[in-house]
Amino acid sequence: MTTLDTDSPGVAAVKTETKTETEAVRPTTPFLDTRLGRALTALLSVGLGLLIWEMLSWRFRPLFLPSPRLTFQAAVELWDDGTLIQSIGASLARIMAGWSLGLIIGIPVGILMGYFSFVRRLLDPYVEFFRFIPPIAFVTLAVIWLGPGEASKVALILYTTIFIVTINTIAGVLSVSELRLRAAATLGAGRLQTLLTVIVPSTVPYMVTGARLAMGNSFLTIVSAEIVAAQVGLGAMIWTSRNYGKTEWVFVGIITLGLLGYVCDRVVRFAVQRLLRKYAVAV
Repeated sequence: MTTLDTDSPGVAAVKTETKTETEAVRPTTPFLDTRLGRALTALLSVGLGLLIWEMLSWRFRPLFLPSPRLTFQAAVELWDDGTLIQSIGASLARIMAGWSLGLIIGIPVGILMGYFSFVRRLLDPYVEFFRFIPPIAFVTLAVIWLGPGEASKVALILYTTIFIVTINTIAGVLSVSELRLRAAATLGAGRLQTLLTVIVPSTVPYMVTGARLAMGNSFLTIVSAEIVAAQVGLGAMIWTSRNYGKTEWVFVGIITLGLLGYVCDRVVRFAVQRLLRKYAVAV
């Protein structure tokens, strides 16, 4: 009976060579592609932007371009007296209400327009007409028809959301593979069953894309909606700052809107990754 001495130098050399070959085959992840590398890159980018902003502020008066330090002091001041937190709450509530209504209405309308050609021909002229009219054009009419309260502002957010969601959903329905539809029909699926089991799941990535794009437009619209008829909100705060010559307040409002949009988009992406993972949505 022959035994193998695993402690012999020859076997050790073979093991070392095998291990070395395995490590050589296994690809190494570049540092910049790791989570820490991406975080450091983002921080470096933000730091560079702040540095450029600071250097530019040296050449202009604060009324024209306040420095990052002056803007931060203004943010602390507005936070301490409750103006900033109250404005954030009011604007965010309006955006979420209008955006949610846009999804609730836009997704079913998009599915119906994409699946039924008659419905698409019936509603397409209105979608193609109104989606080119900016929401700010309806600000005055919204105030006249719905009053200066919350309804007019939510309606403007709904208006800017619904067409983006609808068009993306239509594109998703129309992009469903014909082979999948024929396979479902071959297996005996009716139109309703095909719609619920084939078309809707295949359209989910388009719905998510439309929802994310619509959220961005909602943040663009909230400023114009609050400028005309609002006492509280980030748009109202930006508009009011001109009366006091506080350019740094304008910068605080703009930066806050950007940060809120960033956070909301990350929340949507997190929810999609956790709840819609089986639909292979790329976010």
